[in-house]
Amino acid sequence: MIPKIGITENHLQKGNSLLSVILSDEMTLYIKTRKFHWNVAGESFMELHKLFENQYSELEGIIDTVAERINKLGGKTIGTMNEFMQLSRIVEHPNKYPVQKEMISELLSDHETLISELRKDIDICADENHDAGTADLLTGILQQHETIAWILRRYLS
Repeated sequence: MIPKIGITENHLQKGNSLLSVILSDEMTLYIKTRKFHWNVAGESFMELHKLFENQYSELEGIIDTVAERINKLGGKTIGTMNEFMQLSRIVEHPNKYPVQKEMISELLSDHETLISELRKDIDICADENHDAGTADLLTGILQQHETIAWILRRYLS
């Protein structure tokens, strides 16, 4: 059933397509952060192990919120790794196990990519799709990524 919430069916479909890309980005970053959590080693092992755990836990919340938003807008939420990889704007590096600083740098770069992409996505939701709810949701997600990026950046300063 198509929700009758003041957004046209066309804009609902466009919004859900955009949210599927965002969901894919978040899932890819979640998996990468977990991989680094499992494989971090060295002097600051426990500190970074816990930091990455906190970050992937925060990403879990974002993932669930985005998936639920798709359903609220009348869409079906994708859920396979294949679907996520086809849509994600985050790049994976299979068989690569970087050292601590490279892990932090790679995660920082990914969060900054998402921040930049989310800024564009917010404009699309607000200006083109007339969906203030999704624009507001994405603004909160952008702020979460800004905080994570700030923390990661401090490790590289």
